[in-house]
Amino acid sequence: MNTRAADSGVTLDALDRSVVGALQIDGRAEISRLAAVLEVSPRTVARRLNRLLHTGALRIVRAADPAQAIGSTVLRVRVLRGKVDTIAQSFARRPDVLTADIVLGGEEINVVLTGSPLTRDRLLHHQLPATGAITATTAHSVLHVFADAAHWRADVLTPDQVCALAPAHAGSGTCATDALDDRLLEHLRRDARLSHATLAQLTGTPESTVRRRLRRLADAGMLRTHAVVDPRLLGMDIDAALWLQLPPARLREAGRTLAAHPHTHAVAATTGPANLIAAVYCPDLASLYTFTTDVLGPLGVTSAETAIIARTAKPVGAP
Repeated sequence: MNTRAADSGVTLDALDRSVVGALQIDGRAEISRLAAVLEVSPRTVARRLNRLLHTGALRIVRAADPAQAIGSTVLRVRVLRGKVDTIAQSFARRPDVLTADIVLGGEEINVVLTGSPLTRDRLLHHQLPATGAITATTAHSVLHVFADAAHWRADVLTPDQVCALAPAHAGSGTCATDALDDRLLEHLRRDARLSHATLAQLTGTPESTVRRRLRRLADAGMLRTHAVVDPRLLGMDIDAALWLQLPPARLREAGRTLAAHPHTHAVAATTGPANLIAAVYCPDLASLYTFTTDVLGPLGVTSAETAIIARTAKPVGAP
């Protein structure tokens, strides 16, 4: 079965989706390794991957350590009807905005804001109040991240394939770096599949040194990758934001449970009336209903607000 995202014009078949699913697990996996796990020829994998990358259906970027998101601000911005696209694009152009989503109905934008407290306060206390099209803003500070966009896995591979692709290292997520390490990581932030040879050329460093440095960074868990792909191409037509309220004693358990679920692509504990937020992909509304009753139900959720995302102005990992 082929899956198509209508606004992109791109269609993925089962093998395309398997290639994407494999790169969600290891975005820097070599063509030969992908071919062996998927049991197709390296030439076929290379051709499929080049098509995905060339059409823009797929981008592989380096993902930051989830701990760096602590202290980020999640904004719910209410806007005048008819002004949502203008405001959403303004947010999307900001380098300190990680993601911006337009909620179904066209009167709310959900934004994840990173950056310094000074920049955040200038936006919240001066720029947004001075924007006539914005009618209300609610801000939530991120206290803990259970899962981020790089955690999400499309359910397209067998357990054996997932095991074969999973990185052997399990680093702590940090190690001491120098100027060369930082330059390598910065190049990979924009394109995590750059080859050792290309990185050597970009940094003016011997390829053997680049290979050794990247192996060290990978062993420390600092080469997390994120496959940026339209979830509709993988059969997930519904993107929903969940604003949940739980008793403090149930918060950690609920966060971990949701983070382990294949539908979730972000889970974080926050300040505010909703102390746990989650973002989920579902094939359809019936599946979202089942998720609500069967997954959220047993977690002790006392209040749940569900918002369907109509479209994304800036996805996580956007340049």
